[in-house]
Amino acid sequence: MKSSTQILLAAALGFLLSVGPAVAASQPPAVGGKLPEITLAAPQDAELQLYLGVRGKQTFAIPEIKAEVVLIEIFSMY
Repeated sequence: MKSSTQILLAAALGFLLSVGPAVAASQPPAVGGKLPEITLAAPQDAELQLYLGVRGKQTFAIPEIKAEVVLIEIFSMY
């Protein structure tokens, strides 16, 4: 009985901790507002790193991309 209660409490705690980020990001950025800081993994391909201007990095942020315009397409999938 004690073991099943601990498992149930651990599952409930895990659920509650996972809901927080989803609720925090439920509102889209305001029109004309800035995106939050997003860190992305750099591509492994050297040619793609050169194209993005992030050569030699493990991760990069959107403002580090060497371009006049960066288009970001965001999909909301459930």
